[in-house]
Amino acid sequence: MSVPAMLRLGTRKSPMAMAQSGLVAEAITVRTGHRVELVGVTTHGDVSQAHLAQMGGTGVFAGALRERLLDGEVDLAVHSLKDLPTAQPEGIVLAAVPRRDDPRDALVTREGAKLADLPAGAVIGTGSPRRAAQLMLARKDIHCVPIRGNADTRLGKVGTGELDAVVLAAAGLARIGRLEAASQVFEPDDMLPAPGQGALAVECRSADTVLAGLLASVDDPASRCAITAERAVLAALQAGCSAPVGAYAAGTGLLQVRAVVAAVDGGSAVRASASGPAAEAGRLGRDVADDLLRRGAARYMGMPSELTSNGDDAS
Repeated sequence: MSVPAMLRLGTRKSPMAMAQSGLVAEAITVRTGHRVELVGVTTHGDVSQAHLAQMGGTGVFAGALRERLLDGEVDLAVHSLKDLPTAQPEGIVLAAVPRRDDPRDALVTREGAKLADLPAGAVIGTGSPRRAAQLMLARKDIHCVPIRGNADTRLGKVGTGELDAVVLAAAGLARIGRLEAASQVFEPDDMLPAPGQGALAVECRSADTVLAGLLASVDDPASRCAITAERAVLAALQAGCSAPVGAYAAGTGLLQVRAVVAAVDGGSAVRASASGPAAEAGRLGRDVADDLLRRGAARYMGMPSELTSNGDDAS
């Protein structure tokens, strides 16, 4: 099957999504010579006023894009990888994971204050139970509230004084040219990011093997390896992207995987880590998840009490 000269790339319509999809489109054109047209798609997560955790979190932004892809309305789709369910749908392939941007979380305050500088009772906006849990692990005296809207809307709530701070992905702020607004960027030692945060996913139809081969030109093996380990943690925990789970993998020949599952109120958390050959990224992620379950992580995620570690026989 031939590849059209002009590729149709499906993307959410938010400024951040359009910006990051534009970067992928440019890279595809440079690497393959094919022009790329952005096709904006409105997703369920964009129109619903419910908080992401109430909508189930996982897949609320990806579903509509994948429908357009399977229907043939677009040739490829670009997602924030952290928003994707861990199970790959039939008929769609993850053709590329471009080089990952900054995976860290960023705090934005009015006057450049860091988390430690905020007054007791400070109100921080975040739609992520993972971020809220780790913020409250660090500061028991703050208050986290759910927040919706694009990045500019969230930043505006800090500027008007409605909120004392918000937490956003550092990569997202950079992509819309607002990274200078960050007063603090949390190192993974202080706040583990969401699995896949900072990375993008490029999907196409499984049957479009020639296109998949072209898209592989923008794939970054090290980034794909890291997110494979992180998402293996999430999959083995049977947790979605709205669960209070952080995971981060880094390294080239030797991959180190770290993960945390925290109580949503910041009362306590369990942590685990593993390291090994990068070629065994999936197994390393599953090993970390097994360790977390042995340490009692299930109680923080609303899991059935019978859900426990797979034990030492996990492949």
